[in-house]
Amino acid sequence: MKKLLAVLVIGLMASVLALPVTAQAPAAPSFPPIVMEKVKEARQAIKTIDMAGFRKVVDNPGKALIVDVREPNEYAAGHVPGAINVPRGVLEFQIWKHVGFPDKTDTAKEMYLYCATGGRCSLAAKSLKDLGFTNAVAVPMALAEWAKAGHPLVK
Repeated sequence: MKKLLAVLVIGLMASVLALPVTAQAPAAPSFPPIVMEKVKEARQAIKTIDMAGFRKVVDNPGKALIVDVREPNEYAAGHVPGAINVPRGVLEFQIWKHVGFPDKTDTAKEMYLYCATGGRCSLAAKSLKDLGFTNAVAVPMALAEWAKAGHPLVK
C-alpha cells in the first residue's frame, strides 16, 4: 500500500512538473483609463522634447531649469545631472522660489520637466502652463530608457 501511494505521488508530481509554463497576463493598471486620457490631453496642450533634444539641454542647460517632478526617494535613487527636485504634488507651491518670486518672477523661465515614464511631467507642465508659465517643456520619456542609452544619472 505504501509503495502504491508513493508511486501515485511520484506520478502526480511528474505530471505537474511536465505541465507547460504559461506566461502571466500583464498586470492590470492601478488606475482607470481616464488618467491616461488626462495625460494625453496634457501632452496635446504643452511643449515636449524628445530624449535626444533633452540630452543637449542637459549637456548645456544655460539658465534653463531641469526639474525632476518625481518623489524625493526616486530622485535620490538617481537623477539627471543638474536637476532640481520639485515633486509634482507640490510643484504649484514650490516652483516660485526657482523663478524669482516675489521680486522678479520670471514666468518665461525655460524649464524642462521629467519623471519616470512621462506621465507626471506632462501633467506638471500643463499645471505650470495653467499658472502662466510659457516655457515649461515636458520630456515624456522613460527614465530607465535614458539610463539604458548610456545617458548620465547622478546618485
